[in-house]
Amino acid sequence: MAGLLTGSIYGLMCVGLALIFGVMRVINFAQGDFMMLGMYAAYYAVGLLGLEALFGRLGGPYVGILLAVPLLYLVGYLIHSLLISRVSGTRTAALEGEGHYAQLILTLGIALVLTNGAQMIFGSVMAALRTPLTTAAWQIPLGGDLSVFLNKSRTIAALVSVASILLISLFINRTRLGRLLRASADNALAATYMGIDVNRAHRIAFALGVAITALAGGLLATNYPFHPFVGLEYVIVMYAGVVLGGMGSIIGAFWGGLTIGLVQQLSTLVLPTQLQNSAIFVVFLLIVFLRPQGFFGRSAERT
Repeated sequence: MAGLLTGSIYGLMCVGLALIFGVMRVINFAQGDFMMLGMYAAYYAVGLLGLEALFGRLGGPYVGILLAVPLLYLVGYLIHSLLISRVSGTRTAALEGEGHYAQLILTLGIALVLTNGAQMIFGSVMAALRTPLTTAAWQIPLGGDLSVFLNKSRTIAALVSVASILLISLFINRTRLGRLLRASADNALAATYMGIDVNRAHRIAFALGVAITALAGGLLATNYPFHPFVGLEYVIVMYAGVVLGGMGSIIGAFWGGLTIGLVQQLSTLVLPTQLQNSAIFVVFLLIVFLRPQGFFGRSAERT
């Protein structure tokens, strides 16, 4: 059960990256650092705004997480406007390799700036967004002397993650803005001829992807301590989940993250903690070997 609960949070952070890649076709190496900013935004919102005094020790951290989401949406919107838009969207037609080379270097540079800037501002001491539920659990009897214990904080984080995925899916498939994003992802040139501002759609997609991953980071911070370099650890998880689910598939990214969470927790039964990531990539390679397009991806047809 711990693998399912943790995997649900991983799935949410993978969905944020999948949204950016699915709409913009941009490989964003800074996504893990945006998640790290979401963690610190929630952490300092609780302390600086006195949210625990207003909403209690139980509600304060979760209100801080909710406040971090629009803040990181704004950060993502500004970074795309100032930097990412220069090497993506309609401008890539004039760039070598459709702008992918410049995108790789730019997002890697943003990641380095965010990581080192966070270390200068926040320090390298571990932080945690703990709640009374972090060390509490529900006991579910299975009959006889057998019981399952569910950590309350992880369970709530998993439920919020699943609810968020459902809302994101409804937004993408049922709203006018969601249809604009899908049209821009399917064929940017045709969308432009239909009067859609593709660059604006990309900006919104990037900001939404950052905000979604920041939400996942805040939920993760209620269970695990974090530091300025935590983004590098989780960006690997995000990319593995997105590839497993199928490039460009939102639901696939969630299932990919869920799979990684399950493998990570099950590996602790037979492997030391230091080898958890090794187990993840062994399973990753096996799945990609058997199904290169991922769980929900489609094989490209070539003539």
